[in-house]
Amino acid sequence: MKEIKTGDRIVRNLSSDPYRSFDAPGLVYEGMTYLPLDETRVPGTGFHVIRMEPGTVSAAHEHTADEMFYVLEGELIESDGARYRRGDMVLLRAGTQHESHTPGGCTLLVYVETLERPVE
Repeated sequence: MKEIKTGDRIVRNLSSDPYRSFDAPGLVYEGMTYLPLDETRVPGTGFHVIRMEPGTVSAAHEHTADEMFYVLEGELIESDGARYRRGDMVLLRAGTQHESHTPGGCTLLVYVETLERPVE
């Protein structure tokens, strides 16, 4: 078995690693921070954790690729009234348009291949 080289393993810790502002091109979300696994990817893509503070609302956007997420903590409510709670796994297909909010805050484990785009 060959040895794992430096740089071939990335480890992040949800409790101790610093989260950063979620400022992706064309998308700035107040009250939302994220922790990427691979920092070489475009912000908001790949495998990452998102934290939304109580009262945070996402801007209306369209998914350019399928988005998958798992609710680690809290509750997220969609613009159509769908509610996702702790333990829910969600798949939103490419082309899905929505906005969401969280009254009490939430933490999501997310994977998406490409960046979403704003919807007017």
